[in-house]
Amino acid sequence: MSVLSIHNLEKQDKHVLLFPAFNLDVEENEVVALHSNLNIRVSLLEMLLGKAPILNGDIKVLGQVVSKEKKLYDLQIGICFFEQGLYDRLTVLDHLKLHKKLYGSDQTFDSILTSTQLTSLKHRKVRDLTFSEKRRLHFAQILYQNPTLYIFEEPDLNVDMETKRVFLSILEQLKKEQKAVLILTGNMEHAITMSDNVYRLNEDGLHKIEMEAELLPGTNSEAVETEEVIPTTFNFNKIPTKVNEKIILFDPPEIDYIESHEGQSNVYIKGEAFPSVFTLNELEERLLPFGFFRCHRSYIVNLQKVREVITWTRNSYSLVLDDKTKSTIPLSKTKMSQLKEMLGLK
Repeated sequence: MSVLSIHNLEKQDKHVLLFPAFNLDVEENEVVALHSNLNIRVSLLEMLLGKAPILNGDIKVLGQVVSKEKKLYDLQIGICFFEQGLYDRLTVLDHLKLHKKLYGSDQTFDSILTSTQLTSLKHRKVRDLTFSEKRRLHFAQILYQNPTLYIFEEPDLNVDMETKRVFLSILEQLKKEQKAVLILTGNMEHAITMSDNVYRLNEDGLHKIEMEAELLPGTNSEAVETEEVIPTTFNFNKIPTKVNEKIILFDPPEIDYIESHEGQSNVYIKGEAFPSVFTLNELEERLLPFGFFRCHRSYIVNLQKVREVITWTRNSYSLVLDDKTKSTIPLSKTKMSQLKEMLGLK
């Protein structure tokens, strides 16, 4: 069952298109991560809160259209913001008592404190908590609300490992309870780690990130039901990268450049690095038909992304890419000669 349904939603900020019309559904028992920049995340949250008008498209939760006339609580939406106010003078337990009464929850204090690892901190005042501990208190508060759709903004940004573990455990519990979860984040690695399905939303629209879960270490592969595999020959152009226990597949044109450092090759896309499962030499061979160039011993660049070639000295060159950060990567002297030949320059 679709809990959240976004249909033909589009947003312009004055004369700038933040994102074109897109469709997205989040089902029961599903965690979806939406990777975007800060402006897009703020716009989506303002639409959900009724602070920004929805001029094109609509957002529905359980079939009801989201609008400024309808309260989030009535729509069964709970939002955990990245910057969320707390009462410094109250203790952790006081906060939970307040939210338990506010939402008429029948959940016990012990169960919430245990799931958020706040039991030992329940009598501590908020002003004495660390940033990570405050984030866990945010999670505890939204658990008392118990909505059908949970929306988390940057839930594990700048938190410690214990809080990340707590949040992942909370997500598993919410899935068991048939809840729907949408995570808004600007970090692709976090998005991949936390969710079942990942989408990137930008000025080019909504794009699903292809992922394939691997068997966890120690898993008995014989216990997994399999069918007879018949070898086939086909052209596979995707470039695999690995984040935790998931393999992420990218189309070659998405890649800006690749860097090798201490034996590890990292694929860079829109400023984010993804560890590759191949060596730089293997990637060079795979990407050659797609217009990639080995510009340096440790770098491969997508020539379609190159904007400028800078000459620093007679033996020192750099390539400037046509991305938002204007990434600069080195170009060796010998590769400069090859590049000139490719471009038909003398």
